[in-house]
Amino acid sequence: MAEYVELYIDQGSDFSTTVSLNDDSTNLPQNVTGSIVTSSLRRSLLSPNASSNLTCTLIDAANGEFILSMTAANTAILRPGSYLFDVKVYDTLSATTSRLIEGVMFVTPSVTK
Repeated sequence: MAEYVELYIDQGSDFSTTVSLNDDSTNLPQNVTGSIVTSSLRRSLLSPNASSNLTCTLIDAANGEFILSMTAANTAILRPGSYLFDVKVYDTLSATTSRLIEGVMFVTPSVTK
């Protein structure tokens, strides 16, 4: 089952957070070497298209660490409010996809334009 996470983004600002994945059964870091990590967000489950994609940059694949980020230009086009998001890992060796993180991303409005 995916871990539930709440994230907060300031509209019009760069966003970045480091994520460490752990194996549910052992609670040890999950090795994601050879995997592709992706993430997107939507206003609701019924939204036909993603509102935006988040950049997932592996920094220590053997220990399940990656950076989840968005540029200021990408956060600026998001309307303030809540979005659903998830993080999926595609294992290229076994050709399987797992949803490891899901949650809500709150975009707080920017006063300065």
